[in-house]
Amino acid sequence: MANSTSGEIVGPFTDIVQQASTFIWNIASTNIPNDLHWDRLLITLFLAICLFMYYRGHGSKSAKGEVRQVGIVEYLIPNDVYTHVSARVDVWLWVLERILRPIWVVALMATVGPVTEQNVIAVLQWQFGETPAIESSFAWMLFFALVSLLLYDFVFYVIHYSMHKIPALWAIHKVHHSAEVLTPLTRYREHFLAGPIWAAGSAFSFAVATGIFAYLFDGGITQATILGAGFFSFILGLTGSFRHYHVQLRYPRWLEKWIQSPAMHHTHHSYLKKHWDTNLAAVTSIYDRMFGTLYIPDKDEYTPWGIGPDTQGEYRSFMQNTTGPFRDWYKMLAKGHSPQAGAALAPEDSVQEFS
Repeated sequence: MANSTSGEIVGPFTDIVQQASTFIWNIASTNIPNDLHWDRLLITLFLAICLFMYYRGHGSKSAKGEVRQVGIVEYLIPNDVYTHVSARVDVWLWVLERILRPIWVVALMATVGPVTEQNVIAVLQWQFGETPAIESSFAWMLFFALVSLLLYDFVFYVIHYSMHKIPALWAIHKVHHSAEVLTPLTRYREHFLAGPIWAAGSAFSFAVATGIFAYLFDGGITQATILGAGFFSFILGLTGSFRHYHVQLRYPRWLEKWIQSPAMHHTHHSYLKKHWDTNLAAVTSIYDRMFGTLYIPDKDEYTPWGIGPDTQGEYRSFMQNTTGPFRDWYKMLAKGHSPQAGAALAPEDSVQEFS
């Protein structure tokens, strides 16, 4: 547990980097995504079977994003989804990202996190003086978890909004949206330049929270940090895999106004104009409601995935997705202007045309 016996408050980020660099490296170089760990797969499979039984085979989407009624095998592992070229590209983009991940994750964990945390602590000490050294309790731990979640979700929203609205960043994020089907690996379908951006945002948001509470608790927030990590894991992991899974999972509509259901992320991946730039937060619906980007879909809403027929052909293979941002940036420079981010998507057309 971190302490301030030397007069300097040390937060969890700094403490971890100083004392457990080997542990960080092992975590960073893990080659199996969380959603593919056996426990997450069992949870996803169990929930999917429950949905199959409850809806009597209804609610599984085809590769075209249409809801259909099928048998149990096709419901859980549809052939048209998992043999699609987009699903194969998911694998290779994930492999490339995992190869590069140890380099930038360790670099960011050792810089953005500790630097942010120590600066937050320093500003609070300068503004308010010595730490109040509050005794940590279960209630404080829950409050820390809530603050961490809200900060993380806000930073995620800001980054995600920027990636959709700024053409140079959309060129990177477009790789994720070029997925024409959704599989558990689609969550990790990112251009290798996107990983450092998301990691820096996560490190920054969590370090702000740990810096504030390290100051309040005189550095002794190890238990609160662990609880916060567990809270994140529970919230994101219980149904998180359904965000990039062809089976739609809805929450009650009143709850979707506060927490994003996986079905709401299905619409986020749709190329229909009414779905553009919506549901940009990671966990809650709070910031999407605040900034007017919330979209709660109707039951069995049609969600054709990808970036639309007009440009999908430019982002279909592994090589096209890897070189795509550089091609787009070159076009921007050559033309002397930046095309609107949303213009990369197809215009909103009738359901019949693309069904």
